[in-house]
Amino acid sequence: MSTLDEIRSRLAFLEPIELLIEDDSARHAGHAGNSGGGHFTVTMTSSHFSGKSRIMRHRVVYQALEDLIPRRIHALSIRALAPDET
Repeated sequence: MSTLDEIRSRLAFLEPIELLIEDDSARHAGHAGNSGGGHFTVTMTSSHFSGKSRIMRHRVVYQALEDLIPRRIHALSIRALAPDET
């Protein structure tokens, strides 16, 4: 399974209304300190984020993906929104 598919599968429990995952790895080729993991941007809208702080939203996403870091994911940018924030 590709890393993109793995990320999508692991975040499915949040029942996203919208989920966009961008592989930014090509823009960071040869990045110092990268041992091979990719660079990804996740933009997600979910009712599970309603009433949660930005930090709590990011923690939920990081916990779902934690064992993929740092081998398959080197860098992760997250934009986690509640439905009323779109």
